[in-house]
Amino acid sequence: MARPIDSSLPDAVRGHWADRIAPARLRPYLRLARIERPIGWWLLLLPCWWSAALAAGAGGQPWPNPWHCVLFLVGAIAMRGAGSTYNDIVDRDLDARVERTRMRPLPSGQVTLRAVIGFLILQCLIGLAILLQFNAFAILTGFASVGIVLLYPFMKRFFWMPQIVLGFAFSWGALMGWAAAFGSLSLAPVLLYAGTIAWVVGYDTIYALQDIEDDEIAGIKSSARFFGAKVRHGIAICYALAWVLIAAAFWRAGTGPTAYLGLGLFGAHLVWQVGKADATDGAGALRLFRANRDAGLLLFAGLVLDSALRFL
Repeated sequence: MARPIDSSLPDAVRGHWADRIAPARLRPYLRLARIERPIGWWLLLLPCWWSAALAAGAGGQPWPNPWHCVLFLVGAIAMRGAGSTYNDIVDRDLDARVERTRMRPLPSGQVTLRAVIGFLILQCLIGLAILLQFNAFAILTGFASVGIVLLYPFMKRFFWMPQIVLGFAFSWGALMGWAAAFGSLSLAPVLLYAGTIAWVVGYDTIYALQDIEDDEIAGIKSSARFFGAKVRHGIAICYALAWVLIAAAFWRAGTGPTAYLGLGLFGAHLVWQVGKADATDGAGALRLFRANRDAGLLLFAGLVLDSALRFL
């Protein structure tokens, strides 16, 4: 019998409904899916929306396909939950040795491994149902990401930059929005994908600042540990590369000036993050990490407005 534990995790949104009003027996599963930490699905969703908006502009549409955007939203929540649940299965022993993660449902004994595997299957089936709503090329493109997702949790054991592999997985939506719109890929979404990978490495390095001491004890590798005293420089390089590659994607797709205005605001937000990053401030690192939702929405807004203004 699993032990009921009603404590929320340290990086969860304070007072989230999943920790306040959800039935006690469901709360461990909501935590496995990271429902009380919505920033994860936002960061998975935003590249999908960027790609859909970039495709709309390139295809002469006034806005991204609304139905696709809804599907990407539901799919991002489901697949972020599935990925996090799978990660918790793989990392259950490591999580027990890290202060921030030891109270996760599996290492703390709130749920059984068998129940977690069943929950993982359920989330994957929801994600599959969403994926099957797209064209055949987009479906195949979606399936192509599975190997990367399965590989990621193991990388922190032997690769000093596991955030790169996370970037390959979390940026996949930068291909999906274009594939869903056109049934093919071109250089523009590939450049967007590359830029998004660099963005993911940058923001997840900020996130990893919370765990540097525990990661050293547990032997977990991360980009924050790899960069060491030069971590701010490392984040700056990642963000600069992200900005340049995304700008190249915009140029290749033929976007207009309003999109570049959004890109400028996105870049300014990244510069602000670099200036605020502090390896000794874990709480500040979490706030900066979460702020990437706002940075991503600025970029998306610029793309959407650019397409809409062409029809006025």
